[in-house]
Amino acid sequence: MKIEIRNGRLIDPKNRRDEGASLFIAAGKIAGIGQTPAGFVADQVIDAAGAIVCPGFIDLGARLNSIEAELAAAVAGGVTSVVVPPDADPPLDEPELADRLVHRAADIGKARVLPLGALTLGLKGERLAELAGLAKAGCVAFSQANRPVVDTEALLRSFEYAATFGFAVWMQPQDHWLARNGIAHAGEVASRLGLAGIPVSAETIAIGTLLQLARDTGVRLHLTRISSAAGLTQIGKAQKEGLKVSCDVGIHHLHLTENDIGFFDSQARFDPPLRTQGDRQGLSAGVARGVAAICSDHTPVGADDKLLPFGEAKPGATGLELLLPLTLKWATAADVDLATAIARITADPAAILGSDRGQLGEGADADVCIFDPEASWRLLPEALRSKGKNTPFLGYEVQGKVRVALVGGTQK
Repeated sequence: MKIEIRNGRLIDPKNRRDEGASLFIAAGKIAGIGQTPAGFVADQVIDAAGAIVCPGFIDLGARLNSIEAELAAAVAGGVTSVVVPPDADPPLDEPELADRLVHRAADIGKARVLPLGALTLGLKGERLAELAGLAKAGCVAFSQANRPVVDTEALLRSFEYAATFGFAVWMQPQDHWLARNGIAHAGEVASRLGLAGIPVSAETIAIGTLLQLARDTGVRLHLTRISSAAGLTQIGKAQKEGLKVSCDVGIHHLHLTENDIGFFDSQARFDPPLRTQGDRQGLSAGVARGVAAICSDHTPVGADDKLLPFGEAKPGATGLELLLPLTLKWATAADVDLATAIARITADPAAILGSDRGQLGEGADADVCIFDPEASWRLLPEALRSKGKNTPFLGYEVQGKVRVALVGGTQK
């Protein structure tokens, strides 16, 4: 099918485009920008007046407890590719499991699914999983999700193996011993509420170890869900040093702090935990500079699992459908221009993945989002396609509404 998207403001950060221009799509690819390609006759015309036309969003971290519902939520939020961590049930530690997930997603026909394979069997942090087989089955990198590798020698050997074959390793930096009993940031709020704390040093010590192992092995390292200003500073210095390291920050950590726990509000329980106002500001500044990309850290949790006492409630919040409005909200508060904000959820994640997506250059896959940046909507449970209605932002009025999402040139 041939599609023309006209009258929109086209923003393509990777190719440095921000202009009023038509976008032409044919055979699932970008066929032209601005001028109509020779012989092009549109089968469908999409009027994007008053809207932004940009690459589909790439989410670096989304759990799919119900794959049909969550992939529908993804495209409803303009997310055309989702990276899925390996801590499913069972963990993605066998090629057949990864292959099944990729094919199931293709059959559903919504957002693309990019699985992370388990770095170790059963995510137990002991024996390496079958990385080569997992890569052939479609895994884009290897991870422990939020499970630790307590044995540092085992971690070193896994990095060496991954580096030998050019595989990227994604790790959530958190020292097992410092974090094992904690449920909130180790600070004034946790002390007042009597909650076991997780200090910032749990993150910074782990980052230091991971960075040193990356220096020693040359592995491509991505650090996920950075929660502290100090941690992001460490990573920024390593990037300037030339180390092959990237990172992301969950969107909720750009808006919320430990104070949002309030009086044991389980909606504000996250892993890693929400930290101080200074940490939030430091993360925001680092993301604005381009040290980190933004991800939704989408974790759909059943209502019953959030009604439990704070310490027993499952951590996490829904995020796929909130990635756009919360990114726009962050950009406004941080005085970041729209093109830069869009880059953090399109071109930057694509670069981390080593993918040619996240852009609208001629010949690229036609993964496109059309959204109205001024459209306001109230965040109510019935407004969400995800089965997880858990978010600290319920009841908020947010701006930024997706009109159309196309994956491979097909409207979803």
